[in-house]
Amino acid sequence: MTVYVDDWRQAATLGPVSGRWSHLLGDDEEELHRFAAALGLERRWFQLHRHPAGNHYDVPEPTRERAIALGAVPITWRQAGRMLRAARRSGPSSDLSGPRGEGAPNG
Repeated sequence: MTVYVDDWRQAATLGPVSGRWSHLLGDDEEELHRFAAALGLERRWFQLHRHPAGNHYDVPEPTRERAIALGAVPITWRQAGRMLRAARRSGPSSDLSGPRGEGAPNG
């Protein structure tokens, strides 16, 4: 199982927190929830999308840095998009690992 964190860094205010926000994603939803809990994220902050591979937590920059320190794989937002597109092509319930468990693409 791999947890990824992209480099989106969108400026936004979410609740009481203003900053630059990225996405915390995972190959397996339950593992992602455990990782998020270790970062202090609340389960209610988990965002569901039309395709399960797009499900994620939004994280501000300090949390993004802590996620990387805890073992999350840093990826670009373009890589995250490619991973989601590959999962969508693989079927309705595919996770981010892709059709052959490839994980994050290069580049």
